[in-house]
Amino acid sequence: MTTDAFDAWKQWHEGRLEEVSAPYGVLALNATHWLGDYPEGRIPDIPGNWTTEEDAVVLTAVRADGLTLDGAPFEGRVRLAADSGPAAARVGYGERRLVVLVREGAWAVRDFDPAAENRRRFRGIEATPYDPRWSVPGRFTPYGENRTVRVENADGRRRGLGLGGELAFTLDGREHTLQVSVEADGSLWAVFADATSGNGSHRFRFLRPGAPDADGRTTVDFNRALLPPCAFADHFICPFPPPGNTLDVAVAAGERNLA
Repeated sequence: MTTDAFDAWKQWHEGRLEEVSAPYGVLALNATHWLGDYPEGRIPDIPGNWTTEEDAVVLTAVRADGLTLDGAPFEGRVRLAADSGPAAARVGYGERRLVVLVREGAWAVRDFDPAAENRRRFRGIEATPYDPRWSVPGRFTPYGENRTVRVENADGRRRGLGLGGELAFTLDGREHTLQVSVEADGSLWAVFADATSGNGSHRFRFLRPGAPDADGRTTVDFNRALLPPCAFADHFICPFPPPGNTLDVAVAAGERNLA
């Protein structure tokens, strides 16, 4: 193990702690309200009237509701597209940020609150220190066209998960593969389970290898296995691993559980 590799992992881990515990990080999510569950447009504990109209959410409010739009007091009617996250949320309610979300045509409003109980109770992430055994070469083979598989999500609903190819690697002399998605920047994303899942680690985790080179080569580093957002707050809808992404090896590396 090199000092540089360990120091880089330690810096990554400390950055993760700052990221998840930030005022509008994953720990701040109080609720995800699916608008289909509220046909009258009234969301519990959130003022205004929230409805869907074609490809947008329509918010109607009066000044007394106390909502803001783009940082200014809001009254009237506005069409809202999906937000990329709390930092891009257009609607606020005091210190809370109301994030518009769409999944497979279903619209929702997420309530991020810096005073959320999960954020107040956070004590850290149990993570195994860097071990070079868990950082190995990998090779990505694209499918040629994206595939979509239906998988169960943490909220009990089944949704499509886009997959762009297969990532092959070797651990302790044994070959393994994971089906992975390809992000907009070319990096890879895998949802996986292993022999520690539910017994020493969260029931599934995420892995984000860097973008492969022209020959498909990348690094598979389980030292940076991530807890999914739903490990921090119940109101995330994380996908479960797709078929074939449960490894028959104990990956005792990376983020394991909440402290």
